[in-house]
Amino acid sequence: MIQYCLLVVCGLMLVCVLPAHGAADPAQKLLHELMQPHSTGGSSVSSVRAESPVAAADLEELAAGQPAPGGLTSLFTLDELQDTEVDLLSELRLPDDLPASDLPLTLNSQVEYFIKQFQGRSKASFARWLSRSTRYLPMMKEVLRKEGLPEDLVYVAMIESGFVLHARSVASAVGPWQFMPATGRRYSLRIDQWIDERRDPVKATMAAAMYLKDLSAMFNGDWYLATAGYNAGENKIFRAIDKYNTSDFWELTKGSYLKRETKDYVPKLLAAAIVAKDPARYGFEDVVSIPQIEHDTVTLPGRTDLELVARLTGTTYQSIRQLNPALRHWTTPPNYPNFELRIPKGTKARFEVAYAEIPEQERYSEKNLYTRYTASRKDNLRSVARRFNISTGELSELNGLGRRERVAGKTLIVPVRQSVDFASEGKQAQKRAEIRYYTVRKGDTLTTLARRFKVSTKLLASWNNLKGKMVLAPGKKLIVARAKTESSTRA
Repeated sequence: MIQYCLLVVCGLMLVCVLPAHGAADPAQKLLHELMQPHSTGGSSVSSVRAESPVAAADLEELAAGQPAPGGLTSLFTLDELQDTEVDLLSELRLPDDLPASDLPLTLNSQVEYFIKQFQGRSKASFARWLSRSTRYLPMMKEVLRKEGLPEDLVYVAMIESGFVLHARSVASAVGPWQFMPATGRRYSLRIDQWIDERRDPVKATMAAAMYLKDLSAMFNGDWYLATAGYNAGENKIFRAIDKYNTSDFWELTKGSYLKRETKDYVPKLLAAAIVAKDPARYGFEDVVSIPQIEHDTVTLPGRTDLELVARLTGTTYQSIRQLNPALRHWTTPPNYPNFELRIPKGTKARFEVAYAEIPEQERYSEKNLYTRYTASRKDNLRSVARRFNISTGELSELNGLGRRERVAGKTLIVPVRQSVDFASEGKQAQKRAEIRYYTVRKGDTLTTLARRFKVSTKLLASWNNLKGKMVLAPGKKLIVARAKTESSTRA
């Protein structure tokens, strides 16, 4: 009897330990699922953080609200950890889950970081970007489309400036597309004391389209490299490609050569495009749309005061300034024949009739220009006044200073020294650069190319920011000519 009871007990224990027929051991089930092809089915995996190195099957269960089997995740060695994360990122690139775009979109942890940032701490700023975008997107997309470029490159302007026309960076990049002075002039934007066309939304967009088209050609149509080049300069990206022997942008970001700003530039651009193309999905349901500004355009034969334009159109001086953000002062620029000025919608006919009746010499008035000067340790009120051809009394009154007050280290308002003839400004800039590129072939050197294109090696190196005896890798694009051609209308 005792032996029979022991047999019964042992049998019950075996029943408890062994799995029932049809049930699966959790570890065996997990291994079985890991061996199956990953299928997204009807669930969305994109909401799961890409940084979590969990198995594909676990991602689906987490997305469906189910716990992972036995609390287990995939098994990996430390060496396999990074590879696992990369594999999972490729699974998260779900074309069906991204908005339609003519710019190639990618969804990975770098992009998701900025999507979450736009939804979180930068939400208020991004909402303002979205609002301002409604004023400029139609025009900008049309310009890009006419140039055969992806329309969604407009989001370059979004991450550069948030569509603020007067935006200025610490590096002196200006305007909605954040052109540096040299690059702006390279693409025919006039930048001087009177006008800064980097702030003109139409002209700056046309210049940006030309630059982006050139960058696309340099990088064989790779928009990730092209837009990274827009941020860092094309030569910086070429050197990174040479250094790491890869033209894959995501691989380039793994190295230390590119700055963080450039590594983040493409992910930020893609995140901005993804959110801006479907704002409600990302929590921007109540974005206020700012309408486009309707205006007429008149062609002016010479310098004209904006106060006069405001009076003839029945509006305010500030309204004319707002319609023409590129103008820096009270007047249209000198030496800019047939300047196109924007005026309020419906006022063109009245303006042209009234303007024609005003003598040419009465359309413009001279005014004094001022600038700021920081006094050195050796400066005093008298020496500064002498330098800027002004009396000490006028200088002290202009700055609200006592006649014996110390000025060393102070920033003073002073009249512009007339050693610069502003009336002739713009004449010397009526040439625009035409740049010619050459793709390096095997065996090319800086010396042979300089001889071939009849330019000094020093100048060729300067144009391409080459330092020392740098090896020219085949496929690299170099600037080999910067010809100047006359422009009949403007700089």
